[in-house]
Amino acid sequence: IMEKLLKLRVLLLLLFLLLQQQQADSYSKVEYLPGWQGRLPFSLETGYVGIGKDEEVQLFYYFLESESEPTTDPLLVWLSGGPGCSSVIAIVNEIGPIRFVEQVYNGSMPSFVLNPHAWTKIANVIFLDQPVSTGFSYAINSAAYKYTDVQACEYVDEFLRKWLSDHPQFISNTFYVSGNSYAGMTIPIITQLISNGNIAGKEPLVNLQGYLIGNGLTIRSQDENYHIVFCHGMGLISDELYKSLEKNCRGEYTNIHPNNTGCANDFRNFKQMIRNINVEHVLKPFCTNDDDPKDMYQMTGERRLLDDKLISLQREDKCDSDWRKHMRYWANDPEVQEALHVRKGIIESWIKCRRDISTGSHHNYTFTVDNVIPYHANLSVKGYRSLIYSGDHDYMVPFQDTQTWIKSLNYSIDDDWRPWNVNNQVVGYTRSYSNKMTYATVKDTQLVRTNLKNVLLCSKDG
Repeated sequence: IMEKLLKLRVLLLLLFLLLQQQQADSYSKVEYLPGWQGRLPFSLETGYVGIGKDEEVQLFYYFLESESEPTTDPLLVWLSGGPGCSSVIAIVNEIGPIRFVEQVYNGSMPSFVLNPHAWTKIANVIFLDQPVSTGFSYAINSAAYKYTDVQACEYVDEFLRKWLSDHPQFISNTFYVSGNSYAGMTIPIITQLISNGNIAGKEPLVNLQGYLIGNGLTIRSQDENYHIVFCHGMGLISDELYKSLEKNCRGEYTNIHPNNTGCANDFRNFKQMIRNINVEHVLKPFCTNDDDPKDMYQMTGERRLLDDKLISLQREDKCDSDWRKHMRYWANDPEVQEALHVRKGIIESWIKCRRDISTGSHHNYTFTVDNVIPYHANLSVKGYRSLIYSGDHDYMVPFQDTQTWIKSLNYSIDDDWRPWNVNNQVVGYTRSYSNKMTYATVKDTQLVRTNLKNVLLCSKDG
């Protein structure tokens, strides 16, 4: 018995030391990164923040300090869409300081080049893998994988306050919540939670100023109704089909009545017309799924080649996904994970976007909020700034949809529709409202070709 007790005490001591080690190593500086030659020319920190009473949820993040004045520049948290898409997408493909070299994967370590338009040039950005099971984030028990969209937002609020407690030098920096796509459903909720927490005296107080949303979903069940209008405006469907859809469906394309055969037939024809269109940017080549190789299917449902190392491009216009696949190979490389201080043996494999986050047997992300317009209205009353932008060639969340819900708020216009320019070139159009909301269109799907300073130029307040 004494021998068993001794072994038990040794095991408990080892467990205690392991937990202490994880706590001590909750965040670390990254100076070298596979794919980049030499020391990184910017400050990168990665780590985990424990969420919940027993810290059963472990959210992984990447923190990039501003390359200008980190002590005074704004602090942003960036949330990628999905739900379930890793923030690595934003770091290496959208607004981060590095981008993959645009070449087909050849089996070697993908290499990086600097992104001259990185938002981190004038802002501190926390790129967060959320909700739990996204990217390198995980939970220590199965119960913690079951949560609602609102609970996931509460986790982000808790994350931010704990992160600021560990980084008190950034508490006074102005703070903005930012993200794109599905994050349009969560950012207003998170911003509201942070505001409520500040009012309730939660420590540390967050210097919340507002939020930024790009191509953001706002009403989960409504976007389909604007796809038809968008495609007609882009010349993707004929006038005759558009008029027939209007007549037979009467503007309702989300819940088509089974007895409305005319609408069903028209809608089927519409889907046939756009089945080989790149829904993220209708002018770019249509590409097959570039996510998990276990789930790579074309939109037509045909199985595609699983071994991307053997891809041979014969076409002149290469797909973005041909080099965006680098993310998967890079993030799953053991050397990369070691450099990022990812905990070993926790994640079976890194997946760019977890498609099963709300449908898989192991995961259970429950949608409870269908419309976040009331959150926008409430935040506006409280005086928070907001920048809502739309890529004018994005099919997934059409700009008409965004303009319609903004119009429904009935805010007076402070600065009417006008072009906004970068280097004497029109890059989009903007309109500002008296409630500190600015809307902008961008001549692209995402703001990846202009830096944050230029983005804010479209706002009258600067």
